Amino acid sequence: MNKSDSERIAAAIEKNNYQKAENKETADLVVFNACSVRQSAVDRLYGQINQLKKSKKNPQIFLTGCVTLNDKKKLKSKVDLIFDIKDLTKVFNFSETDDYLHINPKYSSPFRAFIPISVGCNNFCSYCVVPYVRGKEICRPFSDILEEAKSLIKAGYKEIILLGQNVNSYQGRSKNQKSKNADFVDLLKTIENIPGDFWLSFISNHPKDLSSELIELMAKSKKICPYLHLPVQSGDNEMLKLMNRNYTIEEYKEKIALIRQKIKNITISTDIIVGLPSETKKQFDHTRRLMKELKFDMAYIAQYSPRPFTALAKLDDNVPPSLKAQREKILFKILKETALINNKKYINQIMDTLIEERKFDYLFGHSKNQKHVRVLYRDKNDLIGQFVKVKIKKAAPWGLEGEII
Repeated sequence: MNKSDSERIAAAIEKNNYQKAENKETADLVVFNACSVRQSAVDRLYGQINQLKKSKKNPQIFLTGCVTLNDKKKLKSKVDLIFDIKDLTKVFNFSETDDYLHINPKYSSPFRAFIPISVGCNNFCSYCVVPYVRGKEICRPFSDILEEAKSLIKAGYKEIILLGQNVNSYQGRSKNQKSKNADFVDLLKTIENIPGDFWLSFISNHPKDLSSELIELMAKSKKICPYLHLPVQSGDNEMLKLMNRNYTIEEYKEKIALIRQKIKNITISTDIIVGLPSETKKQFDHTRRLMKELKFDMAYIAQYSPRPFTALAKLDDNVPPSLKAQREKILFKILKETALINNKKYINQIMDTLIEERKFDYLFGHSKNQKHVRVLYRDKNDLIGQFVKVKIKKAAPWGLEGEII
């Protein structure tokens, strides 16, 4: 979501006659759109702000993002302006609209675009600050999303990524509010039926809300990418209850089994947090065994850090940092092994690939199921932003290598 917000911030800034600087050090204005979901991101932000304040240029510094709620008092003296992303149009005198989501983004890619379908979250997971900083879930009107998607596809964009903290809970109406609610499956079906050669993907999902109807649609679709980011967070039921996740590990595993049964070549990624308050060795072992059993293609493994305003922040953060790091390392080792096993099955397969960039004699892109793909290519023809067919010759844990056919 932050990436999409940043594209709208860039558009608003350019509307005010600013031009993009080569780097922060040469800029007159630096806008940080900062996340506070993890403490490491907050630490990096403070470091960059302090560095800029000491620089010769000493630019104006504006700050937005979820970090502004947690650290507003500390940051106020370090920056020139702190603003809520919802006030973007006021900050930059954007007279055309008062809704920042109506600003046409300055897309960072000419062929891959993000479309927010909702902001905020109603789940209140006990470790997560998002509902406090972005508020309750608000779904964009169905017609607004459809209009943005049509515009992008008409402009030749090759991949549309729908964004939401929990896309599965989407309920949207048209602007006139007369039509019945459309759910997430309705939205996908409608966008999929737009004429054009494009892929459609989405993040992020919540296991309790991911429906069998969505799985069936993905299995039949020719445009929806066979990729799901489905955060499990822990392999232990007691930890899941503490996290307020509202599903059991047995229910999660049933959904994974159904997904893999129905959707060919599905890539599944997840999120996992280690070292929550009072996490025991036995509870961690449940997560370790789950990682081995489910063989995720990718996992974003984080060490728990208490976030202000959350329910878990009231508990003692009593798992030592060294033990958190050790548990993260154990899970990462398992992930690296299972990711390689998963990727090896694609050797000698032909995969549709969207080429994103070129570096010397190599093209880089990703497959329809979101695998990183590298191709040796010495031809001068420009394939960036195009779909090509690649026969896979080599596999590594985090990507594939092949040749264009």
